Amino acid sequence: MARLDLTRQAAAAGFSLPALELTDEDREAAIGTWRGRMVNEHISARVFAGLIPQMMAAEIDASAQAEVARMIGEELRHGVQCAAVVHALGGQAAADLPPLPPVAQHPEVGPLEGFTRNLLSICCLSETVAVALIGRERLETGPESLEAVLKAILADEVGHARFGWRMLDSLAPNFDRATRERLGDYLITAFAHFRDHELLHLPEVASPSARAEAIGVCDGREARRLFADTVDRIIVPGLERRGLPGGEAWRAAQRLPSAVV
Repeated sequence: MARLDLTRQAAAAGFSLPALELTDEDREAAIGTWRGRMVNEHISARVFAGLIPQMMAAEIDASAQAEVARMIGEELRHGVQCAAVVHALGGQAAADLPPLPPVAQHPEVGPLEGFTRNLLSICCLSETVAVALIGRERLETGPESLEAVLKAILADEVGHARFGWRMLDSLAPNFDRATRERLGDYLITAFAHFRDHELLHLPEVASPSARAEAIGVCDGREARRLFADTVDRIIVPGLERRGLPGGEAWRAAQRLPSAVV
């Protein structure tokens, strides 16, 4: 199993927290939360890296490819920022990486449509919800140094989501009816996977305490509600405005069985 070890980078970051009155439960919850973010941000860099060959094959403008290349660096930096928080909390900034399947290639469709599918899944769905969740967490964070970390990460995630919607704006007018129908069918699968992924990482339990919430441990119940609200109020209408059946796909995805409670 591959292992991510950012111990050296975390120590070199020089990040510190003020003296915090935390129970052992609070501290362990916070370390686990930030270590999980460290892993997720690092994996996100790999996902964005998988888009570059697709963009080249689809003959996407080089300036857009450069934007995605910059996003790779931003996600790697987020991983180190999260690792630095783990280190400051007294935890080890290292973890085993889960199995990493390759970024979907969608060989059954052309390069441009295949890239569009991943753009929808990665930027329009996942990054849009990330903006909502991190934005909420930033408002509830106590220490200024920790809020600054979340603010910096949030600014990049906003850029990632906006990139997806902006690219979709440029691509959608050229979709013919058959392409829109195939993308609508794909969105059912994308939404179902997206739902399961988010709910797996947002367990329906409260944070241990208000102190824990102030250092980044989210209330899973509130986060789940925010996830659903973001899909209903932002993602679905955004897809519909661009001629894709977002509402129909989301309702169909919710009817599919899920292994996540």
